[in-house]
Amino acid sequence: MSSSGSARTVDARLSGFATLPWRRIILVVLGSTIAFVTVAGAYKTLTLPEGERYSGDFWIDQVVNGLGQGAILALIALGYTLVYGILRMINFAHGEVFMAGAFISFFFADAYLKSGFLDSNTYLALLILLIVSIAGSTLVAVLLERIAYRPLRNAPRLVPLITAIGASLFIANAFRGFFGPQPYGYPLPTLLQGSIGIFGISVAKVQLLVFVTAIVAMVALQLFVNRSRTGRSMRAVAEDSEIASLMGINVDRIVVITFVVGGILAGIAGVLFALTFQQVQFTMGFKPGIAAFTAAVLGGIGSIGGAALGGFVLGVLQAVGPPLLLTGFGIPSPFSLKDAFVFLVLILVLVFRPGGLLGSGEAEKV
Repeated sequence: MSSSGSARTVDARLSGFATLPWRRIILVVLGSTIAFVTVAGAYKTLTLPEGERYSGDFWIDQVVNGLGQGAILALIALGYTLVYGILRMINFAHGEVFMAGAFISFFFADAYLKSGFLDSNTYLALLILLIVSIAGSTLVAVLLERIAYRPLRNAPRLVPLITAIGASLFIANAFRGFFGPQPYGYPLPTLLQGSIGIFGISVAKVQLLVFVTAIVAMVALQLFVNRSRTGRSMRAVAEDSEIASLMGINVDRIVVITFVVGGILAGIAGVLFALTFQQVQFTMGFKPGIAAFTAAVLGGIGSIGGAALGGFVLGVLQAVGPPLLLTGFGIPSPFSLKDAFVFLVLILVLVFRPGGLLGSGEAEKV
C-alpha cells in the first residue's frame, strides 16, 4: 500500500475517533462511577456491625432535621430565583440580606428575654421579631438594588455579578465593624423548647414552627405571583422587560417589589434560622447563602417551585448524605463534611442537569 493510502486510512480513523460522542461517554462513565460509589457507601454503612450501625431513630431524626433546614434554605433560595427571574443576575449578597434581618432581630429578642416579655407573651414577641427581621432584610435588599444594582442594569452581566460579591463583603464587614466579630446567643422561648410527637415521630417544637412558617410563606408567595396583578406584572417583566415596559408596566417598580419580596422571605428565614441554631454572627449569611444558591440551581434557577423543591431536597441530602455515604468507608467526622457535600451537589447538578430538576435541562447563560 502506498504512503498516501496509509495516510488516508489513518486520517479516516482519526476522523471517526473525533466524531465519537465523547461528552456523553464521559458523563455515562462518571455517572456510573458515582452511582457505584453511592450504592457501595450506603450498603457498607447500613450493614455495619450492630454496635457501630446507626439506628432507625437516627435516620428519622436526620430526615426531620433535613426538612427543617431545607425549609430555611428554600426561603432563601426563593430570593435568589426571584431576582434571577427578573434581572437574570445572581444576587450573591442575598445571604447578607438574610444575615441582616436575623442580626437586627437579635437585639429585640435579647431585650425581650431580659424583660421577661419573650416568655410571658411568646406569640406576640415572635411576631414582632418577624416584623423587625423582615423590615431589616427588606431595607438592606432595597438599598442594594437602588445603590449597587440599578446603575449597572444595562452593563455586561459580569459587572453586576462582581458588584454583588463586593456588596456581600461590604455588608458582612459593616456588621462586623458595628457589632464585633463574636457570635451572639439568640434566645429561644420556653414555649418552643422540647419536642412533641407526630405520628410517633419526635419533632422539636422549633422545627415544627420552621416547617409550618416556611410552607405558609411559600404558599403565600405562589398565590401572590400567580393571582395578583403585581405578580402578573412580575411574570411579564421576567418574560421580556422591554415588551412589558411598552405595555405600560413600570419595570423599575417591579424590580424594587421583587427585591422587597426577596427581603421579606430572607427576613422570615433569618428568624427561623436564629431560633433553630440559637446564634447570630456577621458571617452567618455565607454558608446558608451558598447552600440556598445551590438549592436554587438544583431546583431550576428562575423557577419558584424549583427553588422550594431544591431547598427541601438539599436539606435532606445535607443531613442524610454524609453519614450514609461516608461512614461505611471509615471516613471520620462525616457530619463536618456537609458543606463540602453542598459544593459536590452543585458540581454534579451543573454537570448532569444544568437546568435543574424542574428546569429544561439546558445550561443557563449567566
